[in-house]
Amino acid sequence: MNKKTIIVASIAFINLIIIFVGYHIRPSPLNYDTASVKLDFTVPSNFPTPNAAFGQQQITPAGFQLGRLLFYDRVLSLNNSISCASCHHAASAFSDENKALSQGMKQCTGTRNAPALFNLAWQKEFMWDGRIKELQLSSHNAITNPCEIANSMAGAVDKLRLNSNYKRFFKAAFGSTAIDSTKMLNALAQFMTMLVSANSRYDKYTRHENGGIFTDTEKQGYTLFKKNCSVCHQEPLFTDMSYRNNGLDLISRDSGKSSSTHLASDIGKFRVPSLRNIEVTAPYMHDGRLGTLEEVLDHYTEGIKQNSNLDGELQQNGKIGITLSASERSKIIAFLKTLTDNDFLTDPRFQRP
Repeated sequence: MNKKTIIVASIAFINLIIIFVGYHIRPSPLNYDTASVKLDFTVPSNFPTPNAAFGQQQITPAGFQLGRLLFYDRVLSLNNSISCASCHHAASAFSDENKALSQGMKQCTGTRNAPALFNLAWQKEFMWDGRIKELQLSSHNAITNPCEIANSMAGAVDKLRLNSNYKRFFKAAFGSTAIDSTKMLNALAQFMTMLVSANSRYDKYTRHENGGIFTDTEKQGYTLFKKNCSVCHQEPLFTDMSYRNNGLDLISRDSGKSSSTHLASDIGKFRVPSLRNIEVTAPYMHDGRLGTLEEVLDHYTEGIKQNSNLDGELQQNGKIGITLSASERSKIIAFLKTLTDNDFLTDPRFQRP
């Protein structure tokens, strides 16, 4: 074996070791003795009434605590390597920080960017294409998706039954030590419903609270935002919950909402995401192709493709896109950063127990 072959073989072997160790290393065990937290779901004064379906989901401290443990526990996955929190990090508003596409079981890479998780009580549909109509079923999708947690519901439940800690948590939350998938999904939904982000500087500004001060640049950016962006990103949730094609491709690579409706008119349409916490949820778009807010505004001003399903808001008066100078873009970005809710990002109730 010549020297070059030995070097190549050695590098390959080292890489295998790194992959093995990185894949099988486990974080410290969850603290199953974490104290229950005080919680109360309240509608922020500047928010609309939550989705009607929310009334069917009663939140209790015990149910929330169980859901929090389940959200962070890798035991739900087939080989104890993936949890919900593996792709949804608290510090990045429960998005997958700095990753365009997440990696699930056995490093399987998904096809869409992991969405941020907050203010879910105001949503009627979930996922980028809206195919899921109940919050509980979004967890079902993650658990059973072979490229995510990659387990079966029965398999996840069986593993929870083998963990003696969970019997007391299910009893506290539901009055019985019996563990089943309905209760498991219910608890996860309770935790995720409590992820309310409504205490950014923007919120304090609009509610006239202490700390709600805008600079002149941010005020100008707010005015520009309302003029150019607010049709799709409506206050105070900063989304109108619609599905739109924003001209990322001349021919859409991803069928988008059409994957569930099977309508040609829905090809390339995706849910309008909330712009809250947008400063910490990069990269952007349904496939994470744009890395910065500057790139996002560059797209809307000069990068839009004339897709056959391009949204009408982006093609008016015979012109495609939004006319913004470099200075105006900078001001809009300054405003968007006032939507960062540091209280939410650091709330101890939502951190890993």
